[in-house]
Amino acid sequence: MTALVIAEHDHASIKPATLNTVTAALACGGEVHVLVAGANAAEAAKAAAQIVGVTKVIAADSASLAENLAENVAAQVLAIASNYSHILFPSTANGKNVAPRVAAKLDVAQISDIIKVDTPDTFERPIYAGNAIATVQSSDKTIVITVRTTGFDAAAATGGNATIEIAEGVADSGKSAFVGREVMKSERPELTAAKIIVSGGRALGSAEKFQEVMAPLADKLNAGLGASRAAVDAGYAPNDWQVGQTGKIVAPQLYIAAGISGAIQHLAGMKDSKVIVAINKDEEAPIFSVADYGLVADLFVAVPELVKAL
Repeated sequence: MTALVIAEHDHASIKPATLNTVTAALACGGEVHVLVAGANAAEAAKAAAQIVGVTKVIAADSASLAENLAENVAAQVLAIASNYSHILFPSTANGKNVAPRVAAKLDVAQISDIIKVDTPDTFERPIYAGNAIATVQSSDKTIVITVRTTGFDAAAATGGNATIEIAEGVADSGKSAFVGREVMKSERPELTAAKIIVSGGRALGSAEKFQEVMAPLADKLNAGLGASRAAVDAGYAPNDWQVGQTGKIVAPQLYIAAGISGAIQHLAGMKDSKVIVAINKDEEAPIFSVADYGLVADLFVAVPELVKAL
């Protein structure tokens, strides 16, 4: 029994989500191989070979894989899928784009967003915005899984010594074409990798106030800056700052929520954080039900005072 992890990478290095997915794969039992599908991605393959617990890295290099187009990556996975009992993807935008295609082509049911491996064929996953945990058993010959990375500790990125096998890259499917990519550059940590996250809600009232009040706190703590769906919908923050069931699922060491009431949608994305601090003037706000520390106060007073104290 061998599991295949589809690496998340930028062609030069391995992204943290891959490390959590390797841990999930190890829990399935047997060997763990990693597929690095990219273009000129030799450095990423070398980095994958260093991950503790990985026994083999399959490096597929092709111009068709340069932009991670889902059709081409899925074809690359399918080319070697018959060798594996489990195929695991990080539950990221890329992973969730490719995994269903692989499952459909293999004619198996995808098991999404697992947070625990009970046995090699039985897994736990959250449903109803995390208010219930479903135990799912698969009888498929090949089990296709997406892994909620916050549910598993990261495997050690160095210390391993896996072999690297070169595989022939697939040809372009011709079904889609890369047009362009707009990337927001920020000096702050990316949300899913940040150890500290500071999030603001609709109570901030405007995009200007959001920046004026929340940015100084994030800068002081070298934290990622997040927002509730309500704040994003109101235009106070960009979409990629959204934390929640329809945004990013995070589990930092410290999560500070200011002016966030704590709707189920938001709680589903951050309640696994190690320490949660809530600041809200409504003492009945649901956010306090999951907070380790709660402050009933006006955020426009409390947050600047906190910045000053830091």
